[in-house]
Amino acid sequence: MKRIIVAVLLMCSLSVMAQAQQSFLENQKLFPKVGVAYREKEEALKKEFEKKGLTYPAKYIFLRSFKLDSELEIWVKNSASDTFRLFKSYRVCTLSGKMGPKRKEGDRQVPEGFYYINDFNPNSNYHLSLGLNYPNYSDKILSDAKKPGGEIYIHGSCLTIGCIPLTDEFIEEVYILAVNAKNAGQDFIPVHVYPVKFGNTRSMDYLGGVSLTDNSSQQFWVELKTAYDYFEKHHRLPVVLVDNKGKYVM
Repeated sequence: MKRIIVAVLLMCSLSVMAQAQQSFLENQKLFPKVGVAYREKEEALKKEFEKKGLTYPAKYIFLRSFKLDSELEIWVKNSASDTFRLFKSYRVCTLSGKMGPKRKEGDRQVPEGFYYINDFNPNSNYHLSLGLNYPNYSDKILSDAKKPGGEIYIHGSCLTIGCIPLTDEFIEEVYILAVNAKNAGQDFIPVHVYPVKFGNTRSMDYLGGVSLTDNSSQQFWVELKTAYDYFEKHHRLPVVLVDNKGKYVM
């Protein structure tokens, strides 16, 4: 009897060890929607990378989203010392709220600022979804102390109350790229969310009009633009800190 118990415990221990050794990628592929996405999209992604002179899979990715311009960019590289290169721009299919940061639960606002992916949800009600770490440190200082809101995702479908929806087709590609990067060791995948594409003249004109009636956001957007301009010039991520008043400092 003792031998049987010992044998069972040993088998359980080996099973736990095997699961621990299983890669993040392998674990994600066990979920039906992720497995299907890889089977249907990965070859096309490989060819698209090759066509653009990029190495697949990317070990590092960086996401930039522009609210008014309805775009989500994916930038990639394969060495920490490399500069980022643009892989693809995806259309954000709808937007809730208006220009300006998210400051409380229920305001329908898409956050603006500097975030990272903190959740992979392969069983999302919106097909697949990638969570952002909202509220970040700045948000916690500047937003409603009791109810700042939360559960902000980049996801499929075309519905949103403060999230970034890409449709099911597009989120599958973005999800695959994010899984690959995390599997390669990128634990913090950065996501910068801007009100507009600051290099777009028409978008800037619109933002200037909004600034006339929204003085509180004007300085905030100047902080965001500083980081945007740095990346545009160097294709490297700026180091962004937050002071004790919640202000972004590059």
